[in-house]
Amino acid sequence: MKVTRFGIFTVLIGDRRADRVVPPSRGMARLTEFSAAAMAFLAVFAIALSSATGRLADRWASELARTATIRISAPPGQVEEQTRRVLEVLATTPGVGSARALTAEEQRALLEPWFGPDLPIAALPVPQLVEVVETGAGFDSDGLQLRLRGEAPGAILDDHTRWRRPLVQAADRLRWLGFFVMGLISLTTGAIITLAAQAAMAANEKVIRTLRLVGARDVFIARAFVRRFTVRTFLGACIGTGLGVGVMSLLPPGDADQGFLTGFGFSGTDWLLPLLVPPLAAAVAFWSTRIAALRRLKGLT
Repeated sequence: MKVTRFGIFTVLIGDRRADRVVPPSRGMARLTEFSAAAMAFLAVFAIALSSATGRLADRWASELARTATIRISAPPGQVEEQTRRVLEVLATTPGVGSARALTAEEQRALLEPWFGPDLPIAALPVPQLVEVVETGAGFDSDGLQLRLRGEAPGAILDDHTRWRRPLVQAADRLRWLGFFVMGLISLTTGAIITLAAQAAMAANEKVIRTLRLVGARDVFIARAFVRRFTVRTFLGACIGTGLGVGVMSLLPPGDADQGFLTGFGFSGTDWLLPLLVPPLAAAVAFWSTRIAALRRLKGLT
């Protein structure tokens, strides 16, 4: 038999006659819809994971890149003088937007989570901290460090690079993990639909042989199974996507100052991303069923 090519658009809108010549299988239809709904539900969370970690990586990179800290460790009689020199150097450094020395109260607040509220900071050799806020262009950290060594030997610049890089890398890896999960979901969906399509064709083997005897082409027979499973998958994916979006909408909104878990979900135009799940699921179902159907028909004698 000659096998002609057919596209997903043709499968979705036409030849309904093929549906009528193959008896429906309610068990396979329900399995397909349930599997598609479950995979779509999980895909929404995978997309949310990628979206949330992407925002988190961008926020960490931008926030940590805008600030730096200078730590001044010197004998008690020299701390004030070296702090003054550091501020003078920063005032003439291109790329530095502002700089100020933290007060004793602010430094106590930074140490309070670790040492408690009764920390005698005045009696401890706590280094003086200077907060540096960069401009959009930023500053030359190597050049600034050299200037600080000449003016204030006890000053050490920390531009947060060693802290920023692992955080951003971790967030990026989580984002790629979300993409990997979406790919795994697609492969699992394709495998389930392939098995369901093969089972449906095996159950209707006598009908297929009879159709061949009366002159039906393989493409006509395959189109019935492809259209049926593609439509069922699309409907199930719509249900699963709707449920996933509904659950995501119930999560507390994320705040820029809060952690990852409170920011897990969609934001802004990211809410449109789940709309891609049903058509992608339908595409997976189309190609999986098409390959399985044509291979099965080719193997029948």
